[in-house]
Amino acid sequence: MKSNGAREAAARGSGKAEGVVPRETVSRDADPAEGPERAAQVRRLFSEIAPRYDLLNHLLSLNIDRIWRRRAIRELGWPRDPGGLYLDLCTGTLDLARELALQRGFAGRVVGSDFAFPMLARGLGKISEVPVDPVCGDAQLLPFASESFSGATVGFGVRNLSDPAAGFREAHRILRPGGRLVVLEFTVPPGPLMRAAYLLYFNRILPRVGRWISGHSWAYSYLPRSVRNFPGPEALAEMMRGAGFAEVRWFLLSRGIAAIHVAQKNSCGAEGKVRQMTAEQPFA
Repeated sequence: MKSNGAREAAARGSGKAEGVVPRETVSRDADPAEGPERAAQVRRLFSEIAPRYDLLNHLLSLNIDRIWRRRAIRELGWPRDPGGLYLDLCTGTLDLARELALQRGFAGRVVGSDFAFPMLARGLGKISEVPVDPVCGDAQLLPFASESFSGATVGFGVRNLSDPAAGFREAHRILRPGGRLVVLEFTVPPGPLMRAAYLLYFNRILPRVGRWISGHSWAYSYLPRSVRNFPGPEALAEMMRGAGFAEVRWFLLSRGIAAIHVAQKNSCGAEGKVRQMTAEQPFA
């Protein structure tokens, strides 16, 4: 992988990420689109909010997202192949890819793939001295050979895919036998009190703060709507199993605000299983 060329290409496009046109009313574009229109909607959204994306991510999550990312990396099981090649799908500004590359003992490389070019350009400063290669690519049609990667991650990206099942099939294809896919994603808390507080924050507070800081009228209204329309943890686990993964486990984080799914590509063609597990329980 020629990282210098990828970085130079992203740098040439970085100017596109700078201009965000303020809008005063919330557009109906905030409603998640369906099918191919979803891809165009998501690319436009993240291209326009790229300049303030990191600030808003950490501010609106109270930095809890950093803790979640570290946990996702632990679930990847990269020490089994510390010199391997790993893929971070829907990488955005490369936070999760960088987190993996900086792990003590990690001696491999990470490819960070995203189809929103300005997001990659915005993250270049984070990877100047770490083994991360940015690639502009679609998670549903990856430009990589089958069985190329020792493991893969997705942080807050699956719900933005126009066809999540297709994304899981592609992830399964590019993984080597025994490789893991770790998905970190928002979900709606099951408990009534936490659920009520979460929905109040997501539906009322987050959109207003997001519009004020980003200057974008609908990006932070799209976020809660996309979470609300996304399959729950059990349904998502079944979708991953349907994509060919031999075993899938999942657990909730921070009282159900987010969830981590861990799927493993079996080398023996075993029948798929889905398990809800405690946060500390490993694969058998």
